[in-house]
Amino acid sequence: MKRPFRLGLTGSIGMGKSTTAAMFAAEGVPMWDADAAVHRLYAAGGGAVGPIAALRADAIVKNAVDRGRLKAWIAADPTALSQIEAVVHPLVTADRAAFLATHADADLVVLDVPLLFETGADAQMDGSVVVSAPPEVQRARVMARPGMTETQFATILTKQMPDAEKRARATWVIATTSLEEVRAAVRNLIAQIRGRQDA
Repeated sequence: MKRPFRLGLTGSIGMGKSTTAAMFAAEGVPMWDADAAVHRLYAAGGGAVGPIAALRADAIVKNAVDRGRLKAWIAADPTALSQIEAVVHPLVTADRAAFLATHADADLVVLDVPLLFETGADAQMDGSVVVSAPPEVQRARVMARPGMTETQFATILTKQMPDAEKRARATWVIATTSLEEVRAAVRNLIAQIRGRQDA
């Protein structure tokens, strides 16, 4: 039985990934979002609440994981992040597997993974698409976010693979300088992938 073409979607902060993901969804392509999966796991009664409570009881507020308290723990304890990841990564993997099982009859699914290349998740995809914009556009978008500072932006960039490296590793690149261009690129890419499968 044929399985869906798995397209990994990624891009650095401020590059337009959320907008591009929404356009794939608007075209009827099933979409899985790694960040949304983590939010579900951290929400009240979510799958990560119990395991994180076992690691750090004071990180739980109203039966949900408090991200602010997790950040404070990570800042104070160099081992915290690896402990959290050891709990959360298998849960996210299971969430993704459930999504793929639900959409097994689709011809194409998009998996939105912010750290696609950094975590090696690209190895599980049939192709990858990176969204990209010029550095000055990226900076303007990010600095327009409420509460964002130059220091925070610089810190985020150090944790992400450089845009040029992502573009070099990607199967496809979508420039996100205008909404019309993005919409056209998304439609063209969907048609290209479907055309390959029909061939």
